[in-house]
Amino acid sequence: QVQVTESGGGLVQSGGSMRLSCTTSGRADSIYTWHRQAPGKQREMVAGISPGGNTNYADSVKGRFAISRDNAKNTVFLQMNGLLPEDTAVYYCNALGSWGNAWGQGTQVTVAS
Repeated sequence: QVQVTESGGGLVQSGGSMRLSCTTSGRADSIYTWHRQAPGKQREMVAGISPGGNTNYADSVKGRFAISRDNAKNTVFLQMNGLLPEDTAVYYCNALGSWGNAWGQGTQVTVAS
């Protein structure tokens, strides 16, 4: 069973930056995605990265967020710049591979206006 753990959330002012980390217990062949869920809203995918490093983003974060991975450290990052109050949500990391699917417990990101 792959374990997924997010870290790096907290409180930031509007326009600020924050970097989230997602550490997994293995499987560099996994696709990693970051999702977020705001109160009263459905969970939405924010960014994804393939084992080869191909990335994709939700329109709402393009140009502001960047996803990257360090396979040697089994870690995925989400660099968030130009944060807005509407980015406030619990952010979740997901790992998907031939072995299955695993979610982290989530980390709260709050952007103050």
